[in-house]
Order: sequence, then C-alpha cells, then structure tokens
Amino acid sequence: MANYQFLQPYTFRSGVTLKNRIVIPPMTETMSFHDGNVTSDELNYFSIHTGGAGMFVTPVANVNALGKGFEGQLSVAADEFIPSLSRVAHTIQQNGTKAILQIFSAGRMSNSRILRGKQPVSASAIPAPRPHSETPHALTETEIEQTISDFGNAVRRAIIAGFDGVELHGANTYLLQQFFSPHSNQRTDRWGGSLAKRMLFPLAVIQCSQQVIAKYATKPFLLGYRISPEEVEQPGIRIADTLAFIRVLREQKLDYLHVSMGDAWRTSLNDKNDPQPLIEKIKEAAGTNLPLISVGNLRTPAEVEKVMAAGIPLAALGRESLAEPHWVQKVQTGEAAQLRYQISAADCAELGIQPPFWAFLSKLMGHHGNPDSQRQRDAQHLDKLFS
Repeated sequence: MANYQFLQPYTFRSGVTLKNRIVIPPMTETMSFHDGNVTSDELNYFSIHTGGAGMFVTPVANVNALGKGFEGQLSVAADEFIPSLSRVAHTIQQNGTKAILQIFSAGRMSNSRILRGKQPVSASAIPAPRPHSETPHALTETEIEQTISDFGNAVRRAIIAGFDGVELHGANTYLLQQFFSPHSNQRTDRWGGSLAKRMLFPLAVIQCSQQVIAKYATKPFLLGYRISPEEVEQPGIRIADTLAFIRVLREQKLDYLHVSMGDAWRTSLNDKNDPQPLIEKIKEAAGTNLPLISVGNLRTPAEVEKVMAAGIPLAALGRESLAEPHWVQKVQTGEAAQLRYQISAADCAELGIQPPFWAFLSKLMGHHGNPDSQRQRDAQHLDKLFS
C-alpha cells in the first residue's frame, strides 16, 4: 500500500474515527424527487461513489419548506423524510465510510417558483446580486427563532436516520452566510449591524445543534460547519471578517470547519496584492481546536498530500471523485497511474450521473468535464459546483 498520510485514520474530538482522511464533499446533483425524498437513481449514484473515502457529505438538504433552494433537492424538513434519509445514510455507509448530512436554508438564493408561490426569506429585504433575483422577506424575530429550531429538528432527524454527523452549510451565499454578510444583513436589531451581531444567528444554530446532539445521540456524532471565506459584493464579507468569525468558531467545540473554495490554494478575491493562500490564513486562525477540510481542484495523490504537508488534516475530492469513484482504492493498491481525471457524456451511466446532474456539471466544468479547462474559470463561480 502506498505510504501517504491521507490514507491514515483520523479521529475527531467527538470520538468519530475516519478510516482515512479523504472526504467526498457535498455536490449539487438535483436527483431527488420534487418533494425532497431520495430517488433510486440517487441511491445508485451514492452506492457507486461511496466506500473508498473516510467521509461522504451528502448534497444539501433543506431544514424547512422555505429553505428549499432548487428542484431535485433532498429535504429534512419533517419527520416524514426520516425513512428516505435513512436509506441515504445506509447506502453511503459502505466499507466503513461515514455518512454526513449537510443541512441548510437557501434563504434569498431561491425564488417563488421553487417555493410554490411563497416569497424567499433572508436576514434583510435585499435581493441577491444576480439576474432575476426576488426581494426576500426579512425574517422576524419569531421566524428567526423558528428557523433555529428547524435546524435543531433537522439534526434530530439526521440522528434518528442513522447518519454519523451533520454539516451546517454556512457557505455559498445561503442563509447562514446571509446573516453573516454585511451585504444581505442590514438589520438594526440584535441579529445584525456589527460584526459580532452578524455572527449571532450562525452561532445560535450551532448551539442549538449541539444541544440536540447531546440529547438524542447515543454514539459519537459529528458537527461540522462550512464557510466561504469572501464575497466580492460591496459591502460584503472580507477575509478579515471571516478570520474573526473563525476565532469565535474555534471555541464552539465543532468537529471541523469545511472551507468552500474552487481552488484549495486560492488567494484573496479582493486583495490582488496579497499572495498568501486563504487556507493558510484560515489555518492560523483556526488553531489546534478546529480541524479543517480543504477542498478545491484536488485531483492527484501528490496534490492531496500537499494539503496534508501543510498541516490540514482532511482533504475533499469533489470533481475528481465524480470522475474516479475508486480513487482511494486505486491509490491504496498502487494503481494511481490508472486514475481517471476526466468525464464524458459516455461515462454517465457507469458513474450514476443522471441527465440533470450532467447538465449542471457540463455548465460549470466546461466541455466533457475537462479539469484543465475548468481551472481557468472564475474561482467564485467554481464554488457553486458544491451544494
């Protein structure tokens, strides 16, 4: 077996141990039923791509009806979804792979068509800076408290369904990030204004989730958080804001922080004169209390081992895991030369990729999913491959 650090086990503070340090990150595949239940096609996709990595994070599931962000999305919004989610968890848990359910509310990154006539919600009544965005309803104090409770109930359902953990999706401009962002959160009450107040909603969701885990989990259960380091909007999240937030997050007893970037070694989108990769700044702020998952255009064993050498304990293979479901197994058996790095339409049936997912991948990854052409795309746009 090849002597790579990423093939070694890793144990989180909660006591969950991964068989290796490779993570399948959450990826938007739009293969669920319209009501949020899992489909047989989706279960087939999970079964093909699981079993090698130490941890598999599902595509994102909405915690309430107004949290739905796109068609074909998993839901964890009611107890009726527990049997469906249980099938997801058990399918992923092959050969010791840990199953993590990512949960969110899309907030203003939705629309009234997806929400069946309902108005999207957010921290403030400010539309997203993209074409055809709708002005969201600013959540009231009561609605904020209910949303926090909805996240907690989603965690409870994940525990009952048999998952090994949950990941709170605070990245990619969705609701948790919307409360943290000075662009989308211009409130004047206790939930907005200063940097510290803009942290309160995600911190409340984290604390509620921890309380639910303490009450319902009968074995070690992971709680992770995902962030996007910057926004390009003005005003928007800057790396200094994120580093301040991470210094608070490292005291919250989270199991990990998942850093959402299209390139693992990306530098600042806003300060072109700063050559230091953002992940290095984040690692320093996280310290020893908050392990990181690094993601973004990692393909080869050497690229993943570079992440390990930088002191980052976990690496996520997104696009590469789609092209090569047996990435870990081939590396373990010394067959790295046989790794596949591209996807074509002819591969979709073998890889369990249905037409809606392929259409999404083709749009974001370029013709035939060629990673080299995809490397040239805008970094923030690439982040949207992931849920």
